[in-house]
Amino acid sequence: MNQENSQHFETAAVRIQAEQSPFREHSVPLYLTSSFTFEDAEQARALFADEIPGNIYTRFSNPNTTEFIDKMCALEGTEDGIATASGMAAMFTSMAALLKAGDHVLASRSLFGSTHQILTQIFPRWGIESTYADIGKPETWAALIQPNTKMIFVETPANPGLDLIDLEWLGKLARTHNLILNVDNCFATPYLQQPAKFGAHLVTHSATKFIDGQGRAIGGVILGTKELMKEIRFFSRHTGPSLSPFNAWILSKSLETLAVRMDRHCDNALKLAQYLETHSMVEKVIYPFLPSFPQYQLAKRQMRHGGPMITFIVKGGVERAAGVMNRLLMISRTSNLGDTRTIATHPASTTHSKLSEADRAAVGILPGLIRISVGLEHIDDIIGDIRQALEG
Repeated sequence: MNQENSQHFETAAVRIQAEQSPFREHSVPLYLTSSFTFEDAEQARALFADEIPGNIYTRFSNPNTTEFIDKMCALEGTEDGIATASGMAAMFTSMAALLKAGDHVLASRSLFGSTHQILTQIFPRWGIESTYADIGKPETWAALIQPNTKMIFVETPANPGLDLIDLEWLGKLARTHNLILNVDNCFATPYLQQPAKFGAHLVTHSATKFIDGQGRAIGGVILGTKELMKEIRFFSRHTGPSLSPFNAWILSKSLETLAVRMDRHCDNALKLAQYLETHSMVEKVIYPFLPSFPQYQLAKRQMRHGGPMITFIVKGGVERAAGVMNRLLMISRTSNLGDTRTIATHPASTTHSKLSEADRAAVGILPGLIRISVGLEHIDDIIGDIRQALEG
């Protein structure tokens, strides 16, 4: 991996591949097999004893998933990783594998709805507690750490409010208190930021989003230190949240274009955010690379670009927001994000609807808020569709 790690991001994303087979293929083939054969009884014994590397069973490993993981480790700057069947499988496994009854998680309040459900509805059944910290009040975090706190879990940028956390500060806080720092890097991707450089022990992704980038495949990734990944791999091996070889193949190929796609996503997003700030029907625009963004300087310091996501608040509340959503002609209405196609979502009634109204308000998910995953279409067409929806 030394040569791979010395390569530029774009080169590593394209050139890291599984070992070529005797057929001398240029593009890595699909390994659609449930199991692998052994040369002899001794090799089988050594593989199961973890004395030698190699494939046994696709629930454990497969050349396609291994290639995908190797690329992600190189791009995020981590030592090891596993791939999972979905982003939520990655979030759950990255925590459940390392926590036990009596442990405590300190989490940022701004989290995706399903992650919120894991912390507040599922983990309490097993005696695992959690406390939310306010992203806007970093001075309060240290006091929220308890004697049984084991992990800090955050998203940055957060879904859907795009709140940022200073990863350098958070890495120091985790080291000071000897805590595992787990960062969901889904919105940024490794192209925009690498949390491990700031001290994150684990980096998680819903690869369904911008890693795939075309709305085709479901997948997740957990990346981190060898020590932690050993425990996570054991948990995953025996609980089975495995990524299929076909989806791993798709996601690995998608990484080859991640950099060029993210450049276009982010360029379009900035232009759309600048336009929305000028519109009379828009109360507020939230985008990290706008000077009006409260954490603008942090965003410029921590991220390569401002990201592919925008949120804005329509004047007139939920009724006006629903009208804007209904009048969209080109832009898709779906709860997903990270596609080549621009997508609009109303989080309060969909992705974050299971949160209480008070919990939504606490993280800025107001009734009139619309989340835009900015796609790769021509920017004039994206702006034109939103303009007519706002003014209709």
